[in-house]
Amino acid sequence: MTSAAEIKKKPFWYNIVFVAVCGAILIFLLKAPGETTARLPRDEIHQKFYPMGKKAAEKFCPDCHGDDRQVKFPKGHPPKNRCLFCHKKDVR
Repeated sequence: MTSAAEIKKKPFWYNIVFVAVCGAILIFLLKAPGETTARLPRDEIHQKFYPMGKKAAEKFCPDCHGDDRQVKFPKGHPPKNRCLFCHKKDVR
């Protein structure tokens, strides 16, 4: 048979474990590195893509960017079908 004192101790330990896990997650997220991916430039070439939605603007990326284009991809560049997933538009 379980005593009243044992029943009260269980929620206390659950709370301690919960707070410890939340603290560990918070520390992990605070130590995460900052964003390193270059943003979409806000120059005269790229300015026309800012009013467009992401999917509409991404259709124009392969015109200049690619392994066989003016602007070559760096070695190890991830799949090239979602440019604005990583290369975010500047928010101003």
